[in-house]
Amino acid sequence: MENELEKEVEKKEESVMESEAGKEAEEAKKESMEDYSKELEASFRKIGEGDIISGTVISVSEEEVILDLNYYAQGVIKAADMSSDPKYNIMEDVKTGDTIKGTVISTDDGAGNIQLSCKEAKEVLAWDILQQYMDEGKEIGVKVSEVVNGGVIAYAEGIRGFIPASHLSLTYVEDLSTWVGRAVTVKVITVDESKKKLVLSSRVVEKEKAEAEIRHKISMLAPGTVLEGNVESLMPYGAFVALPGGLSGLVHISQISQKRISKPSEVLKTGDKVKVKVLNTNNGKISLSMKAVEEDSKPDEMEGKGTAEYSSHERIGTSLGDLLKNLKF
Repeated sequence: MENELEKEVEKKEESVMESEAGKEAEEAKKESMEDYSKELEASFRKIGEGDIISGTVISVSEEEVILDLNYYAQGVIKAADMSSDPKYNIMEDVKTGDTIKGTVISTDDGAGNIQLSCKEAKEVLAWDILQQYMDEGKEIGVKVSEVVNGGVIAYAEGIRGFIPASHLSLTYVEDLSTWVGRAVTVKVITVDESKKKLVLSSRVVEKEKAEAEIRHKISMLAPGTVLEGNVESLMPYGAFVALPGGLSGLVHISQISQKRISKPSEVLKTGDKVKVKVLNTNNGKISLSMKAVEEDSKPDEMEGKGTAEYSSHERIGTSLGDLLKNLKF
């Protein structure tokens, strides 16, 4: 009985071993088929000079990058052909496993490798990408690399871009050298591949953010709110008043005073501190009224005046006869 049990266990163990061996053989067959498929694909593939192809980085050195092109030959990109950016560091910016595109310079570099230029491929592809950035109004991050006449240089998608001094910031930049090495967010404002001209602007980005912040502040202003501000300018049609939070609103000439005036300068001058009431914030513009503040304060004044008048006269009757005696029927 024990012998039969042992034989049964041995059969099961053999069955398991055969199953595992079968799986291993199947996996090996599958890998072999995949390798064959890759080799077959590579045999039909044709690579010519000028083609832009992709490869996976398998090694990096100070002199070159080696790529697996899924081809009979490997790809080689010399360090000088990696980027036009003088700040580019091949050892820091390239990692094993990265996918890189390059333009085929030669199908045989003398050692049986495909020689590529990442720099050329980037230039071909980059102009289209930069044009798309400009069309979409996309913000991109760049780093200022050097100062030139009238502005600074920053590289975007490997292309040398110019940021005019007037487009560095919303405020005047006196010393451009303080911007070297600084990371800034920019928008592409000019793309001209034929002239190799790329112009960037961080001022545009700053302006849009400032305008968005102003719009948000204006949207938070409730009509009827009374604020204090200073007259910042006078125009024939009204006065602009500087408000807290960097806001500015217009008091139309009809809303300056209770009395009729022909021009704002009759009652106001630049720098005057005034109280204004928010009438509305339509279309992102703040309409203000000084007259409304005066009108709001009048009831209190009239109430005080009425009390004084009543106290100086004889007692006022409140009987029904008193109320009706002066009425004529």
